[in-house]
Amino acid sequence: MLDFIQYQFMQNALISAILVSVACGLVGTYVVLKKIVSISGGISHAAFGGIGLGYFLGINPVITAIPFSILSAVFMGEISKKVDISEDTAIGILWSVGMAIGIIFINLTPGYAPDLFSYLFGSILTVPSSDLLIMLVLDIIILLMVILFRREFAAISFDEEFAEALGIRANLFYILLLAMVALSVVVLIKVVGVILIIALLTIPSAIARQFTYNLPKLMLLSIFLGMILTMSGLMLSYIYDISSGATIVLVLGMAFAVVSIARKYLFNL
Repeated sequence: MLDFIQYQFMQNALISAILVSVACGLVGTYVVLKKIVSISGGISHAAFGGIGLGYFLGINPVITAIPFSILSAVFMGEISKKVDISEDTAIGILWSVGMAIGIIFINLTPGYAPDLFSYLFGSILTVPSSDLLIMLVLDIIILLMVILFRREFAAISFDEEFAEALGIRANLFYILLLAMVALSVVVLIKVVGVILIIALLTIPSAIARQFTYNLPKLMLLSIFLGMILTMSGLMLSYIYDISSGATIVLVLGMAFAVVSIARKYLFNL
């Protein structure tokens, strides 16, 4: 039954599952605690502009998505704080403009974009070794940021005003947190695609939060759940020959539903 592991593309897929789970467990914890799920969705869709730019320039779209996503995150954080518009309005603007830019770049690119569907809906089975290296580097950057600024990120996630009272530059670390979300989006793009990224960023941490409020334990449990559920979705998609990204998200959603129902009706928690 485990014969599929001998194939290079399956080995890459399993490594991808581990790498995305690390990013999701670390950053997703802050996303859930800070309640910035909608902002994360806006950044993920805006990243499509970077994908289109990569096609237009003829280079790996994952590489161009990195600066594009970070700039989108910084812009979203700044415009919602300094311009007299609501945060959800800023998200809607960046969401739609980013997608539109990506589409225009792709339209201007000669020929056909063969991997476009995988960037929209994910294809963990087609992740090349070069992308694995990029994902690993981004995971290391995210991990280092979490280690170096764990106190500041924890403070702004629970109470920005209290963080300011402690002398923490809350707005600066809020922008850094959004930048980490942007890096996570790039890690996730080839696995579940722009459309489904938000599920991996939120569901493992949402499940883990039902068992602990301790931040380090929450992150570790989120990473573990992400690995188990992502690999389960990957194997199901391989066995039944269906979309890997959508299958992974469905497995995540079912796991959340089962855990929530079990806690409420079986354990009365």
